[in-house]
Amino acid sequence: MPVLNLSFAACGFLGIYQLGAVGAFLRHGDRLLGSLGACAGASAGALVAAVMVTAPDKLENCKEFTYRFADSVRRQPFGAATPGYDFMLTLREGIEEILPSEAHRLATGRLHVSVTNSTSGRNHILSRFSSREELIQALLASSFVPFYAGLKPVELRGQKWMDGGFSDSLPILPVGRTITVSPFAGLQDVCPVHRGRSNTQLTLANMNIMLSVENLKRLNQALFPPSSAGMQALCEEGFKDAVGFLKRQDWMSS
Repeated sequence: MPVLNLSFAACGFLGIYQLGAVGAFLRHGDRLLGSLGACAGASAGALVAAVMVTAPDKLENCKEFTYRFADSVRRQPFGAATPGYDFMLTLREGIEEILPSEAHRLATGRLHVSVTNSTSGRNHILSRFSSREELIQALLASSFVPFYAGLKPVELRGQKWMDGGFSDSLPILPVGRTITVSPFAGLQDVCPVHRGRSNTQLTLANMNIMLSVENLKRLNQALFPPSSAGMQALCEEGFKDAVGFLKRQDWMSS
C-alpha cells in the first residue's frame, strides 16, 4: 500500500466530528495506520492531527475537553467573543493537558500545521518544532480567529499568525495519498452525506463543500457549538462516516 496521510479540516467546535473519525481509525483502521505517513490540519483540524500523531491514547481525554470547552462557550452571553472570556487561554490549557512532554519530537516531520500570516495573508505549513512550547504556539496560531478568539495574533518565529483555515483549510501533502476528513458535506473522503437538492459547490480555502442548509448550519456551529447532545451526535456521526470509508476501501479490521 502506498504512503497514506490524513488531513483534518478547519471546523471549530465541529472538530468533535473528526475526533469521532479518529476513534474509528484507531479501532478499525489497522491497514490505514500501518501505512500512515503524516497528518495535517488547519485550526481545529490541526489539533485533531496533533492528537493523532502525538497522543492517540489521549483521544477520550480530548473528547472530554472538547465537550467542556463547548459548554463553557455556550454559557457566555456572546459566545467566545464575550468580554472577559479568554478563549485562547482555555484552549492552551486543553493542549497542555493532552500533549505529552516529547510531543514536539513526535510531531516533527509527521505533523503539518496550516497557519496564515496575519500581515501577508499567505499560507504556511509548519512541520518542524524545536520545543513543546513551539508546537503549542503553532497549534494556537492555527486556531486564532481575530475578534472571535482575541485581538492579538499569535507570535511565533518573529512573525504574527492566525487561523490556517483562512488560507488553506484542508492541506494536501505532496507525497502519497492524502485522505481528507471534514464535518461538512462535500467531496472529502470522510464527510457527512449531502442531503440537499442542489449540487452547487463552494470552495472555502481549498476545501470543497456543498451549498446546503445543513452545511450553513454547521458553519455556524463551528463557532457557536451545539448542545451537549448535538456534540455527542456529531462525534458518533464522525465515527460512522469513517467506518463507512474504511469499508468502501476494503480496509476495515475487526
